[in-house]
Amino acid sequence: MPRARSKEDLLKFSAENYYKLLEMISQMTGNQMNTPFDFSDDAKKTEAHWQRDKNVRDVLVHLYEWQLLLLKFVENNMSEDKNVPTISFLPPDYSWKTYGEMNVMIWKRHQNTPFETAKHLLDETHKKVMALAETFSNEQLFTKKYYPWTGTTDLGAYFVSTLSSHYEWAIKKIKLHCKKIN
Repeated sequence: MPRARSKEDLLKFSAENYYKLLEMISQMTGNQMNTPFDFSDDAKKTEAHWQRDKNVRDVLVHLYEWQLLLLKFVENNMSEDKNVPTISFLPPDYSWKTYGEMNVMIWKRHQNTPFETAKHLLDETHKKVMALAETFSNEQLFTKKYYPWTGTTDLGAYFVSTLSSHYEWAIKKIKLHCKKIN
């Protein structure tokens, strides 16, 4: 699927990928759901997430937490209260060089989160992020540097990364796991 470059595509691709993800999960067998992810036999899978996530719940809470980051980032930086300081997308202890450590922290935080809770949490943030995206115009979303707090990129890139593109990542990972189990 191409990367969204308009509000219309952002909303469309995000909704399509979200429902595709849910549909795929609903069709997983008990064996696929209960067998831990293991990609250790594939030397090409060198990114940390291939070892980090062990099940569908881990993937869902990862998506959920990144959507929380987006909600906080936008809501805080759009605040009309001049006493609210501008914040970065990532929490203060992390950077784009160390966000892998943040992902591990997220993973650890949710090891006792039940699958159904993870699914519910993601559903809630998905709705909130989609509703938030609706409030912006195409120009506000896809004009680089429209908001000074987005740095050199556009706000839409943050939405694409936490919605449609992140769902594609999750679909690919879960699909590969299911294929290995069959």
